[in-house]
Amino acid sequence: MKIARFSRVGFILAAAGSAVGLGNIWKFPYIAGEYGGGAFVLVYLLTVLLIGFSIMIAEMLIGYLGRKDTVTSFEELAPSHKEKWKFAGFQGLAGLFIMIFYSVVIGWIFNYIVTSITSLPATVKEAETTFSAMLHTDALTQIFYHTTAFIWITYVLTKGIKGGIEKMNFFLMPALMLILGGMFLYATTLDTFSQAVTFMFAPDWSKINSNAFVVAVGHAFFTLSLGMGAIMTYSASMEKDSSLVKNAFWVVFLDTTIAIVAGLMLFTFLYEYGSGPAQGPGLVFISLPAAFYELGTLGNLFAVMFFVALAFAGLTSSVSLVEPMVQYFIDRFGWSRLKASIAMGTFFWFFGLFAIFSNIDGYKEFLTWGGKSFFDWVDYVTAAIMLPLGGLVMAVFVGFVMEKERVETLMRPQLKWAFDAWYFSLRYITPVAMFIVILSLLGIL
Repeated sequence: MKIARFSRVGFILAAAGSAVGLGNIWKFPYIAGEYGGGAFVLVYLLTVLLIGFSIMIAEMLIGYLGRKDTVTSFEELAPSHKEKWKFAGFQGLAGLFIMIFYSVVIGWIFNYIVTSITSLPATVKEAETTFSAMLHTDALTQIFYHTTAFIWITYVLTKGIKGGIEKMNFFLMPALMLILGGMFLYATTLDTFSQAVTFMFAPDWSKINSNAFVVAVGHAFFTLSLGMGAIMTYSASMEKDSSLVKNAFWVVFLDTTIAIVAGLMLFTFLYEYGSGPAQGPGLVFISLPAAFYELGTLGNLFAVMFFVALAFAGLTSSVSLVEPMVQYFIDRFGWSRLKASIAMGTFFWFFGLFAIFSNIDGYKEFLTWGGKSFFDWVDYVTAAIMLPLGGLVMAVFVGFVMEKERVETLMRPQLKWAFDAWYFSLRYITPVAMFIVILSLLGIL
């Protein structure tokens, strides 16, 4: 049977779709707003270049050489202690656990697409009341849209690499870029665009502290979809003789560009209509809808376009979060793609119900421990432990465990003079950075 492979463009769009998600359009702007804009953006870009790009190549390398699921790839590429190194491949569980709350958030976005058509909130206070009511009292609406997300994602996964994942990204990624590009062009015509540019690119170092550096490293890692086996699994289906460096560059470039464009666009709208960039996590669901309201009928259109773009970003990422474990059950247990996709989809859908009810009045007290709800605990454990640990393991594996000759044979012709710098970063800079991020997020530092 012929093995399905991504086309070169299909791989770049799928990998970029994996990387471009809610982290770019929702999380990056509000984090940049909290840490003063320009200085944080500069630190973030340096982090992407020095750490994110290095790990992206390493993860692609493991997948490209392993040609299997994450567990089998680690097992087969380890020169010794194969039984122990296979456990490194279970980083694919991180993506599946992220989907427990990620699918719920996509459900919120679906809900906002519908409500944006006719009922944009007139004020930030009204927007806050609307969002709070949905989050804390309206379980049925959340379950309906969470289930809608589950059906979409599972269906795409059942169709496989070519017929599902590549085809979806061929449509959704260009559509996402077209929508954001159109809204960005409109933003450039507003007087406050120059304010947004100044905020994003004029460094104010007084806003930067040690925590900002940790947040920048952690977010660069999250937004590039690293440490969860997604890029590794996609790379196993990369065409032979593909350039890992070129593919990694395009994925990082598209991911970072979309984050910057989204930030400039959102800050322009917020400045234009009397708000500011430091809005926290409520920027997209609270502050922005109120800003769109000020545009009148055009605001409804922009709100729908924005939340559609946000949904597209979430869906392309979601498929990549689940695919590593789907591929694991196909390769290791001989499951059909249909069975594996439905089983993994049912897992995140079922536990997603707990995530929903952990925020619902009357239920949340039973699903809250140590001051965190079930929703928050899943977010915390994946972000603070699983993702950076996955990155640390990959850096150590490629930098110290795999035979250097094998790594060098494939990568030096592609990296040329930069090979030694990349290898040094992988062995010494990235592991230290990941270790510091883990300790910081755990509250040890």
